Amino acid sequence: MGFFIRRLSFYLIALLFAITLNFILPRAMPGDPVTMMFANANSQVTPERIAAMKDLLGFVDGPIYEQYFIYLKGILTWDLGISIQTFPQTVNEVLGGAVGWSLFLAGSAVVLAFCIGSTLGIFAAWKRGSKYDAFISPGMMVVQAVPPVVVAMLVLYTFAYGAKWFPSTYAYTAGTIPDWTSWEFLKDVAYHAVLPLFCATIIQIGGFLINMRNNMINLLNEDYITMAKGKGLSENRVVFNYAARNAMLPSVTALSMALGMAIGGQLIIEMIFNYPGLGTVLLNAIHARDYQVLQGQLLIMTLFMLFFNFLADILIVALDPRLRKGGK
Repeated sequence: MGFFIRRLSFYLIALLFAITLNFILPRAMPGDPVTMMFANANSQVTPERIAAMKDLLGFVDGPIYEQYFIYLKGILTWDLGISIQTFPQTVNEVLGGAVGWSLFLAGSAVVLAFCIGSTLGIFAAWKRGSKYDAFISPGMMVVQAVPPVVVAMLVLYTFAYGAKWFPSTYAYTAGTIPDWTSWEFLKDVAYHAVLPLFCATIIQIGGFLINMRNNMINLLNEDYITMAKGKGLSENRVVFNYAARNAMLPSVTALSMALGMAIGGQLIIEMIFNYPGLGTVLLNAIHARDYQVLQGQLLIMTLFMLFFNFLADILIVALDPRLRKGGK
């Protein structure tokens, strides 16, 4: 319980720091969002109209501490303000539709990368020094080192524009009315997700592969592995029932941390494929200088990252009895 309270306190402090930074950065920039919104207007905008728009959008001109507490109150009540770009739509509405798509893409990619990478890592460790290990381990690390934008562009031009096997943009066919109870719509969503999902998956496989390979190698010389071999157990049983099961502990925590990072890590892929997730929302908000949406998105990404890192810390203690005893 002591460990849980310490880690929870740490992440709450980290969250408060992130919220404060999220509050300060837009206000440290010259001007304000509303004034900048009217800067390119063809007609003259009166100060009264600017003041009215500031009041409507929730921008206050009081002392900085007063603005900060109003901002905190908005977060606690989950009132993130009104979008400047899509006025009068709220930030909650703008981000609400995008979060689901990003979670679908990020969650699917991380789980696939974890399963594929861990399986490849198990065999790479068991066949350490073989041609398979010499090819697959450095090969996947090279792929992971390639910037996501390069991977996405190569995949897009090869399979969408070149071979024309898959659609190049969006999450479903234009003009389609979303119906999650329709099998045809679900197939259309899956078809459109193939390329962005492939990109988001392949760039993460190398990390899980190396993580599992190193964990396995550290365990293969343990006495219980030698004893299992001496008993004449089959190779598959030794690998999966003994070595891989125990090597999975650090990989499970890595999976949880990867889920937290995936939301932010795949933004560029969403932008390239015009996928209706947080990446596309971020790009549009930057172009429109919609600071309300930018602040809301950074807050959501921070919450996801801190939550899954906290979950990883809890999983480490829950899955390893030695740490549970040490934390008492």
